[in-house]
Amino acid sequence: MPEVKCTVTECTFNSDVKCGAPMIQVDRNGSASAVKSDETKCETFKRRG
Repeated sequence: MPEVKCTVTECTFNSDVKCGAPMIQVDRNGSASAVKSDETKCETFKRRG
């Protein structure tokens, strides 16, 4: 899998600004058709706890 940069330090999978999740799922963020990155969201996010 290619290296994925992630700056969301609250995520369990964040390891030194890299995503360590075994799978990454990105979905649309409430729009029927995404055109810009802010119209998407990372569904893999899991809050560190």
